[in-house]
Amino acid sequence: MSVYMIVEATEIKNKEKYAEYVRRVPDTIAGFGGRYLARGGEVSVLAGDWRPRRLIILEFASMDDFRCWWQSPEYRAIAPLREESASTNALVIEGCEEKIC
Repeated sequence: MSVYMIVEATEIKNKEKYAEYVRRVPDTIAGFGGRYLARGGEVSVLAGDWRPRRLIILEFASMDDFRCWWQSPEYRAIAPLREESASTNALVIEGCEEKIC
């Protein structure tokens, strides 16, 4: 079952470091079968008071694939770039089976 990682970048504290992270992270994601569904496009609020500045949505084939990427040496090597340059909120959620959705 597919899983989706949703990330909200709430504040960019160091644009140069964050740009390096943004440049390097796609190869790590692709290397574990992940793909971007959304990456920083325009956000239109439909209800509520959530006003995200930047959203990123990733898809992985399974929770195991996601965890392998998240814990991989390839990603762990560049994660400090994100941690030091941006404030983020992130979660991962399981998708639903087609028969149920």
